[in-house]
Amino acid sequence: MHKRKLKLGGIIDGVGWSYTGWRHPAMPSDASENINYYVEKAKQLEQAKFDTIFLADVSHIGPGMIPHYLSMFEGVSILSALSMVTHSIGLAATIATSYADPFTVARQIASLDKISNGRAGWNAITSNPGGLANYSRTHLSKSDLYPMKKEFLEIVEGLWDSYEDDAFIRDKVKGKFYDASKMHPLHYRGNYFSVDGPLNVSRSRQGRPVISQAGTSSDFMDIAAKHAEVIMAPGDNIDYLKRYTAELKRRVKDQGRSPDDLLMMPSHSPIIGRTEKEAIEKLKEIESLMPLGYRLPRPQFLGSAENVAEQIEHWYREGIIDILLIRQDYPAGFEDFIQLVIPILQEKGIFRTEYEDDTLRGNLELPYPENMHIK
Repeated sequence: MHKRKLKLGGIIDGVGWSYTGWRHPAMPSDASENINYYVEKAKQLEQAKFDTIFLADVSHIGPGMIPHYLSMFEGVSILSALSMVTHSIGLAATIATSYADPFTVARQIASLDKISNGRAGWNAITSNPGGLANYSRTHLSKSDLYPMKKEFLEIVEGLWDSYEDDAFIRDKVKGKFYDASKMHPLHYRGNYFSVDGPLNVSRSRQGRPVISQAGTSSDFMDIAAKHAEVIMAPGDNIDYLKRYTAELKRRVKDQGRSPDDLLMMPSHSPIIGRTEKEAIEKLKEIESLMPLGYRLPRPQFLGSAENVAEQIEHWYREGIIDILLIRQDYPAGFEDFIQLVIPILQEKGIFRTEYEDDTLRGNLELPYPENMHIK
């Protein structure tokens, strides 16, 4: 049986996913709103053959938030800009189903997919009470969020299948723009949403944009088993991740899908040195910017490049990392990983040296989804 090679994603967090990383001399203090910084990082990740750029998001802020969340780009907007300076790397935006509108999201992500020529992904999350308050949805309770998410996903997937692959003929001689028999309205009626459709964007080169999700509850797992293709897997505990992965893949199989079509994507912030000592010094350098007495949680992947690569390979062989999603706690986190660890992973034969495809789905080795109307 063919085993996928390890996939890599990079979260561009601007000034970083911490309270004090912005103070580091090597970090532009306006990185979260600096287009040049994002372009530099996007090109760096693509040159290293990462599979996707992944953007986290928030919908409610206050004075206690990390600096990145206080002043940051909206995901689809910045990814559309990055699509114009990249060619093969995926572009995944986070949008919550608890407050967005399914027709708008379907159109936004489909448009990003067209602009990038088949490289879009959508991280579908639920929201917190603050996010609901910003979108006039305080009437919703926690018990609404997953039933609402189920409807939202069904609508978006249905809208993405509004047209069959060959619906648009665009024959100027015959004067035929499209085949009306291959347009499919949705006529969805749910408890939260009613959407007629169809969507006014033709079908993607990759069939549909790739959907990722995150969560741990049983309700989450039921929805993810049917709709998710990538899971932001929680935690650093290998035994927990094994149990979590096994349960999710069992539910995927119960839905009639292949468990191989669900990719596990834990997120980590590696700090890497040429030696163990050098890596520890980098950790201490970050901690020196923090208030007295504060410490960063020890990264799962901390140490020499050889040791980190061996640990990643172990997690990959154990089946709990299909995609390793990397964030930067240290300003040179991407550079260090790319220069020091990736060559070792390539030598081990578990990470690519060239892109296999120019769509996100193709590079992730996920199957092409047939239009639901011709199955």
